Amino acid sequence: MTRTVETKPFSDQKPGTSGLRKKVPVFQQEHYAENFIQSVFDSLEGFQGQTLVLGGDGRYFNREVIQKAIAMAAGNGFGRVIVGQGGILSTPAASHIIRKYKAFGGLILSASHNPGGPHEDFGIKYNAGNGGPAPEKLTDAIFERSKAISRFLVADIGPVDLDRLGSVDAGGMKVEVIDPVADYAELMETLFDFDAIRKMFKGGFRMAFDAMHAVTGPYAKEILEKRLGAPAGTARNFVPLPDFGGHHPDPNLVHAKALYDEMMGDDAPDFGAASDGDGDRNLVIGRGIFITPSDSLAMLAANAHLAPGYKAGLKGIARSMPTSGAADRVAEKLGIGMYETPTGWKFFGNLLDAGMATICGEESAGTGSDHVREKDGLWAVLLWLNILAVRGESARDIAAKHWATYGRNYYSRHDYEEVEIEAANRLMTELRGRLPALPGAVVRGMKIAAADDFAYHDPIDGSVSKNQGVRVMFEGGSRAVFRLSGTGTSGATLRLYVERYEPDPARHDLDTQEALAELVAAADEIAGIRRHTGREKPSVIT
Repeated sequence: MTRTVETKPFSDQKPGTSGLRKKVPVFQQEHYAENFIQSVFDSLEGFQGQTLVLGGDGRYFNREVIQKAIAMAAGNGFGRVIVGQGGILSTPAASHIIRKYKAFGGLILSASHNPGGPHEDFGIKYNAGNGGPAPEKLTDAIFERSKAISRFLVADIGPVDLDRLGSVDAGGMKVEVIDPVADYAELMETLFDFDAIRKMFKGGFRMAFDAMHAVTGPYAKEILEKRLGAPAGTARNFVPLPDFGGHHPDPNLVHAKALYDEMMGDDAPDFGAASDGDGDRNLVIGRGIFITPSDSLAMLAANAHLAPGYKAGLKGIARSMPTSGAADRVAEKLGIGMYETPTGWKFFGNLLDAGMATICGEESAGTGSDHVREKDGLWAVLLWLNILAVRGESARDIAAKHWATYGRNYYSRHDYEEVEIEAANRLMTELRGRLPALPGAVVRGMKIAAADDFAYHDPIDGSVSKNQGVRVMFEGGSRAVFRLSGTGTSGATLRLYVERYEPDPARHDLDTQEALAELVAAADEIAGIRRHTGREKPSVIT
């Protein structure tokens, strides 16, 4: 039986770059989750009798919302729901399952790299039939619907056993509980040379993978240890926990400091890696060397042909605007297209669907390819392992040879978290007002060549996305980028990205922050970061 439940709109259900993210107590308000899910369904057409994929990263409140979503899918007329066992599906695995089983779309319950727990973060996002995040046109429609919604539909079906594999009938709708890992692991076997990687592990290669008590734990355990023969214990913190063990599941040098310290030690493993809450981000550390996400994108693109799935070469490379230009130099040498997009994986979808790009990446530790329509943390780690196995060199040697060939882009991101929203907006408004006067100005001995507010013109559908971040470009290839992030749940996060290009191999071993110190100081002078935020230093430096 389907019930129509009366409700009232909430004013704060505008999706960000990757769905709706709020604190758990916000989602626990009566009808809050239901309103948003119904707003998604009301913004779609033609899904009656179709398949919906459903899963999340296992964070607090995941199971409860999955039960609500199943009942609402039945009430709204979906014919089938595919859900990961225990409510678990990594974001890239969900994208693959949508594509493999030709689902209409999917709901992914995650707040990505944000912390979990009773008073921490939760999120819901909709992925379309191509497996990728909903485009802006659809998220705008969802928000408009959420402001006017007056009812939601729900079937009285009772709770579904999420832990038992198999199919059950739920109010005339079929619910299939599947192994969350199997389909994804099989896909990885088609892309990478598992035999070469097995041989490397058999030869004594040591690796440390920190799953951060998040969703990639079961995936890493199955693929790295069972299928590739890595020693037991290679996958650490592999049991997903609702609060991620009380830790912040963001694979950066702050929240994965223990792994970093180990990789810089005398008895470090050969390779270290980590992934985030929902499995779409990655951290890569070689023995004695941290590979920045921007450099990792460039190095993976330069070596992708060593993996079976990419032996024919790349069609193109895409990167988000704040990501360093290291990959641009690879694309130029390979003679392939290079595309600069706004932040948000959804902007890569059109390029991937059109066959214009094969590998994409963001400075925020997201890398992926056309195998799915999401960034994929474990995919990036496996491609690194494939490259290491085939080249027979260390990550440090691969990086040194890459920089000798292409030059080095010293790069860093400074995050000012939970800044008062009015102060952050005032900073950006003032900075945008100064843009026409900046070209030609000299700041701390560096001449500004150009400055703009980045706008993206999609080459496929012709859409335009404005106000995507302020760029200040200096002569010689250096730049500073200022942007407000849409992934937090409280206050505003101001992100400053600084980049300096160094072609001289004799200067490729500088300390990154020392190499960028003058640029950071210049950025503060230009934007008045300390003046507007009251902060003497950023919350996080990566």
